Amino acid sequence: MTLTYYDFFAGGGMAGKGLGAGWKCLFANDIDPTKAQIYRDNHGGGSELLEASVAQVSLEDLPGRPDLAWASFPCQDLSLAGKGAGLAGQRSGMFVPFWELMKSLAAEGRGARIIAIENVRGAITSRKGEDFKTLAKSFSDLGYRFGAMIIDAVHFLPQSRPRFFMVGVHPDVADLVGLSRVQPDETWHPQTLVKAHDRLLPKVRADWIWWNLPSPAPRNTALIDLIEDEPTGVHWHSPDQTAHLLAMMTNTNLAKIEIAQRQGSRVVGTIYRRTRPDEDGIKRQRAEVRFDHVAGCLRTPGGGSSRQTIIVVEGDQIKTRLLSTKEAAALMGLDQDYVLPDRYNDAYKLAGDGVAVPVVRYLASNLFEPILVKNSLDLAA
Repeated sequence: MTLTYYDFFAGGGMAGKGLGAGWKCLFANDIDPTKAQIYRDNHGGGSELLEASVAQVSLEDLPGRPDLAWASFPCQDLSLAGKGAGLAGQRSGMFVPFWELMKSLAAEGRGARIIAIENVRGAITSRKGEDFKTLAKSFSDLGYRFGAMIIDAVHFLPQSRPRFFMVGVHPDVADLVGLSRVQPDETWHPQTLVKAHDRLLPKVRADWIWWNLPSPAPRNTALIDLIEDEPTGVHWHSPDQTAHLLAMMTNTNLAKIEIAQRQGSRVVGTIYRRTRPDEDGIKRQRAEVRFDHVAGCLRTPGGGSSRQTIIVVEGDQIKTRLLSTKEAAALMGLDQDYVLPDRYNDAYKLAGDGVAVPVVRYLASNLFEPILVKNSLDLAA
């Protein structure tokens, strides 16, 4: 049994890796030439990939009727680090031409049985919640019942990566017994999402579904399990470089280093450089460290402050370096044989822009596939 999907804003095809061998991609697109090449390298040549903006995609490019239309549309304008343009922004605004395609497919009787969009959790609060209302109304106006979730990759991987997912089902999907619930689940539906739901128009709220997802199995990997002794593509810092990082830390962060030193064993953590006001209100670059066995969220490298640094403490010995590209890929759940770009920044950007593979597999196993099977649809499309 083969299920079919479209992968919009596909990047390196991580959504497809998560869906797995039981799914066939009918169409994919990405505008970035480097990501497009990596998609091809990892998807058997990627004959289904159109290297173009979603605004250049036509209905003639989209074959058949997909079981799933997946869209990880650009997050920059919805992110807390962005400038607040929201869906009106040049990048996150690419949701608009994507949704026009969804409407045109529906008008032709080829509407995707499931539509899933993924973005940063700022999609809930962007422009004081107006963007969330727009996304919700888009599903409702198309006749789709829908619901949203925040799923943190930390349930599956040693990376703190909460992401927003909105999943809608076509009007001909009738049977959702066991897949929906009456009340929100605090694991997947935080209060910010519940409050955003409550502010929706009654007509839109009437189409809302609180998706019922099981608790994931306990994660069995920690950050230390993914760290390379001989890192690929990066080198360990010199003692002076490490000393400079330590000098950028506040007393609170230096205390974390001292606690790690007293453990008497190898302790691995991560460092981010951030701009913070000092006691006089002057903004200074600071180095912040965490030793909770989890990496911080991978981000697109827009400069040194967005690239994560590894710190290894073993007694009096302290070593630091940038996160390697293989480690970044592992933190996204990619297999060791996944082909990465040769350039460090390209590989880091690919990972930082991607969707965590096991999160997609979790959604496929517990939502997408059960929905399609339960409703006895023509899965072969």
